[in-house]
Amino acid sequence: MLVVATFYQFFPFPDYAEWRSPLLTLCTDNQLKGTILLASEGINSTIAGSRDGVNTLLAYLRSDSRIDRLEYKESTADDYPFDRLKVRLKQEIVTLGQPDIDPNARVGSYVRPEDWNELISDPEVTVIDTRNDYEVEIGSFRGAKNPNTHSFRDFPDYAKHRLKPQEHRKIAMFCTGGIRCEKATAFLLQQGFKEVYHLQGGILKYLEEVPAQESLWEGECFVFDGRISVKPGLEPGSYDLCAGCGHPISEEDKASSHYEAGICCPHCYDRLTPEKRSRQQAKYKQRQLKKTRDSK
Repeated sequence: MLVVATFYQFFPFPDYAEWRSPLLTLCTDNQLKGTILLASEGINSTIAGSRDGVNTLLAYLRSDSRIDRLEYKESTADDYPFDRLKVRLKQEIVTLGQPDIDPNARVGSYVRPEDWNELISDPEVTVIDTRNDYEVEIGSFRGAKNPNTHSFRDFPDYAKHRLKPQEHRKIAMFCTGGIRCEKATAFLLQQGFKEVYHLQGGILKYLEEVPAQESLWEGECFVFDGRISVKPGLEPGSYDLCAGCGHPISEEDKASSHYEAGICCPHCYDRLTPEKRSRQQAKYKQRQLKKTRDSK
C-alpha cells in the first residue's frame, strides 16, 4: 500500500531554485513519484510512495525552520497514481495571476471541517466553490455557487463582476486541498469584503474527517492524479479521464454513443477533427501495447 501525500505552505522562499536538485535526488532515491512545485511564495506538492519514503521527504522539508506550517493530508493507493516525478520551478505555486496578492500577509478566516456544516448552513453566508467547472460538475457542497471558471485565473474576473461587498457580507469558500482559497480569500479581502472564510484543509480534509452520514458534500471530488476522484473517507471514486480532452467521465458517459475509449467522450466528440482522431488512435494503440508489455 502506497501513501499519497498532499501538502503546501506559503512562506517567503527566495532560495527556492536551489532546492530543485536536492529534492529530485531525494525523491528519486526514495522512489517517490508525483509533483513538487517551488516558487518564491512557497511549496505545493502531491507525492506518492512508501511510508518511509514520504516520511524521509517530510523530514527533509521540515529540517528548514521556515517550513513549519505544512497544510498536510494523506490517503492510500494500491498503485502509483503518477507515472513519474516532477520538481518544477514556478512563478506561483497556485496560479491566480495577481502578483500583488500575498497569502503570507493576509488571508480569510480558517474554518475547521467539523465547523464547516454550521457555517454553510447559515442563510446569510454565500458559499462559493473556487474550483474549475469540470471539477464542480462531479461534486460540490450542497447549495454552493459555481463560478463556471475554466481556470483559477478566471476567479478574479468572476469576483469583480458577480460579487459585491455590500450585498455579499459573509462569504465561505472551498477548494480541493485549501491552497486556492488562500489566494482567493486574500483577493476578496483586498477588494473590500469583510467576512471571508475558507475550509481549512479543503474538501479532502472534510471528506477525511466528517462522517458520511453528517456530510453536506454531494458527489465525488476530482483530484489531480491517477485516482481521478475520491469519495467520503478518501476512498477511490468512480470516474475516469477522457484521453481526448482530459475531462472526467462517468460510467454514464462511457455508455454514450459519443464515447470511444482512448479517443473521445460526450464532452469533446464534436470537436474531434480527422487529424486529431488519427493522433488519438495512434496514442491509444501505443498505450495498449505498453500495457501488454508491462503485464508480461
